[in-house]
Amino acid sequence: MTAAQSLDEDFLALADPYRRELLAHCYRMMGSLHDAEDQMQETFIRAWRGYAGYKQQSSLRTWLYRIATNTCLTALQSRSMRPLPSGLGAPDSDPTAELVQRHEVPWLEPIPNTAYDDDASDPATIVTSRESVRLAFIAALQHLPPRQRAVLVLRDVLQWKASEVAAAIDSTTPAVNSLLQRARAQLELAMPTTDTLVEPESPEEKALLERYVTAFENYDVEAIVEIFTKEAVWEMPPFDGWYLGGENIGRLISNNCPAQRAGDMRLLPSWANGQPAFGLYMRGEDGVHRPFQLHVLDVTAGGVAHVVCFFDLGLFEKFGLPQTPPT
Repeated sequence: MTAAQSLDEDFLALADPYRRELLAHCYRMMGSLHDAEDQMQETFIRAWRGYAGYKQQSSLRTWLYRIATNTCLTALQSRSMRPLPSGLGAPDSDPTAELVQRHEVPWLEPIPNTAYDDDASDPATIVTSRESVRLAFIAALQHLPPRQRAVLVLRDVLQWKASEVAAAIDSTTPAVNSLLQRARAQLELAMPTTDTLVEPESPEEKALLERYVTAFENYDVEAIVEIFTKEAVWEMPPFDGWYLGGENIGRLISNNCPAQRAGDMRLLPSWANGQPAFGLYMRGEDGVHRPFQLHVLDVTAGGVAHVVCFFDLGLFEKFGLPQTPPT
């Protein structure tokens, strides 16, 4: 084995354990799993090329995060923010109005827990990680300029010192503190205020999710309405509308859902962004259920407070969901 081959193997062995957390970091910065995967790959390429000159003045983990942060900052120079419909600045929509698709908008994307959690089935792991990858938090980050976004993630999520952040983004400690102050103020404006989420896998959550599945699979609009809180939000990119309150959500579903009777919809459980999620399958004219939407839920003690329905059918494969539900 040559010295170069030995160096390559040494780098891969040391860096690979950080792959999942670096993906989560890139996702917070980019708001897209696809973009995050691209930037993580670029991070590893840059790190591999520079590993021979790595002087161990910081830990390998810190060094990789520096590279990942700057890789994302470079990529964000040519990209627009990734919003949810409720972040476009328009008021809530009339549930009886025509739906409008905006495919030109680079919408926020969900991330499966399995992409960034070493043990995504462990509720304790989900509790620890979910706040920093929740859809509401990622959506709020999109309203920050890239450098503010980087500073807030490094300081408040990763708990880096201001001096470490300054070194990572080639800035000064006073400048980092100023960026952080502005980022926190903007984040407070962008983050919706909701009731406290119930604990993952708790009896309360399980009971509410069972009601959610039953209501949709029975196509019981009245039961669906009762599941939501009074201030619940429903949104479904690439459609640009968003809907406030259980009654309006019920009207929207009544007016637009292609289901006609019980059994037309099937739901399979998953996890996205540390939150419960469901792949929803719609029965076609041939009687076969096929992917239709991916629902990501905020579940509170008072009911479901937020649902984002993603119509990107490619998400089913990314989330390990089958193309047809089991019979």
